[in-house]
Amino acid sequence: MAAPLIQLQDIHLTFGGAPLLQGTELMVSEGDRLCLVGRNGSGKSTLLKIAAGFVEADRGTRAVAPSATIRYLPQEPDLSGYETTLAFVEAGLAPGDDPYRARYLLDCLSLTGAEPTNQLSGGEARRAAMARVLAPSPDILLLDEPTNHLDLPAIEWLESELNSLRSAMVLISHDRRFLDRLSRATVWLDRGTTRRLEQGFSAFELWRDTILEQEELERHKLDRRIAMEEDWVRYGVTARRKRNQGRMARLGDLRTQRREQRRATANVRLAASEGETSGTCVIEARKISKAFDALQVVTDFSIRIMRGDRVGIVGQNGAGKTTLINLLTGRMAPGSGEIKIGANVAMHMLDQRREVLAFDTTVKDFLTGGNSDTLSVNGVVRHYASYMKDFLFTPDQARTPVRVLSGGERGRLVLAKALATPSNLLVLDEPTNDLDLETLDLLQEMLAEYPGTVLLVSHDRDFLDRVATSVLMAEGNGRFAEYAGGYSDMVAQRGQGVTAKPRETLRKSAAAAKPSAAPAERRKLTFKDKHALETLPARIETLHDEIKLLRNQLADENFFARDQKAFAGGAAKLAEREASLSTAEERWLELELLREAIES
Repeated sequence: MAAPLIQLQDIHLTFGGAPLLQGTELMVSEGDRLCLVGRNGSGKSTLLKIAAGFVEADRGTRAVAPSATIRYLPQEPDLSGYETTLAFVEAGLAPGDDPYRARYLLDCLSLTGAEPTNQLSGGEARRAAMARVLAPSPDILLLDEPTNHLDLPAIEWLESELNSLRSAMVLISHDRRFLDRLSRATVWLDRGTTRRLEQGFSAFELWRDTILEQEELERHKLDRRIAMEEDWVRYGVTARRKRNQGRMARLGDLRTQRREQRRATANVRLAASEGETSGTCVIEARKISKAFDALQVVTDFSIRIMRGDRVGIVGQNGAGKTTLINLLTGRMAPGSGEIKIGANVAMHMLDQRREVLAFDTTVKDFLTGGNSDTLSVNGVVRHYASYMKDFLFTPDQARTPVRVLSGGERGRLVLAKALATPSNLLVLDEPTNDLDLETLDLLQEMLAEYPGTVLLVSHDRDFLDRVATSVLMAEGNGRFAEYAGGYSDMVAQRGQGVTAKPRETLRKSAAAAKPSAAPAERRKLTFKDKHALETLPARIETLHDEIKLLRNQLADENFFARDQKAFAGGAAKLAEREASLSTAEERWLELELLREAIES
């Protein structure tokens, strides 16, 4: 057996209330590929931080092999203190590490290294952090939700890169396909303790269900023993009762044992509030196109979406998926073509980017609107505390500010709010982010039973396979093609999945966009170029702020009903600002590459 690189023994940790970890164990040996699974709030991320040395347990031991190098990827990487992504990645290298690997990984992850860290999107920050942990080729990789905010090409590249490494790994992820392909053993963190299965994630769910069924059987046997002892106490002869003080003590022990048993955490109860039945044809698009300046985002696209369809939309980042959603739902007008929304369509968008969350409000006020203790779900008036329990929130969390919730809790809160809103058309934008596997199972079941129509943007291949009845694939140059079935069916029909545009192709495109002057004449920056290099960063930052403000305005659920014309204007303005941002970033990158070439 390989020598352990990290060993955690008898780990105990309590945050305020109930113990989070109770005698938890974790051992990582050379060549291990572990997936760490468990419900949201079970302590997976905390256990990984203890293994990485960033959190100290109340009790227990942590042993690390003296020469072992550890790299830890947090859910929310912090790049502050570094000017560029390259500086951030290079700071993670140790003496003797290959300095060129930092640039290689950034290039593979579609980053140049010149990106200012204070202007990165969530996906860009995640890719930079991934490059930093992979660059040293460490002995141990501790990765907390590495696929969050990554598109499908980046996820599939990451799978290939991790498979090629000799590093031991511990992975936390909601992406079943990712875990299936990388894990060789499974550690289940449940009710403060860990169990280990020497098989990959594909065997986990059957193993877990078997354990939970056995526990329920043992609990039933214990309940019967208690009932028998209580019956003896009530109806036994008084003299016998006095002579059998030991039996009375055993009854007390049984009751204590039953009271102290920690049952498996209850499941989230998901049920979407149904609106009126929509017409048979929910959305019909005829030869629609949309362009921003010279950029063609959607080209000559037609589709009929019928009641009950579940349409997945996939493609690399920047392929126009969000623009297509906005066109199909009427939030944006097409440049040409026609879109018809069917009769009685009541749409609700489930925004898993958390932009609908007001972080300073409380959980209760977010669910109820702040004016009541009740809310209506499927026509039934529910008290907020009862509805919160359906989504595994405790009564004590009612007054908790949204900003202190974990990523998984925020995901459940957005779900709770969305599913309480009557609808017959659900638009789901990356709904799987930060949700645990059990909640994902229930969300899939809910969508299978949902009588309305679903539009789904997701990078989770397994989720698409389980939910989608057809997939719209961004083929490039604004073209979208529809394939029957889920993501795997699309790959089988198309011959390949979503692929990234090679960096070399991007460079050639940028070069082709430059003026055709002779090389000797063009290898200098004009006054206009220099001015653009100086002013574009501020322009980009202003556009980021404007986009954030517009998204917050459009996230208001009552905005569309209150003023449809203003809503459409805001959506069009948002699309224009996003296109301007893309143009500004591409221009700045082109000029920065030219400046570097001149200086070198």
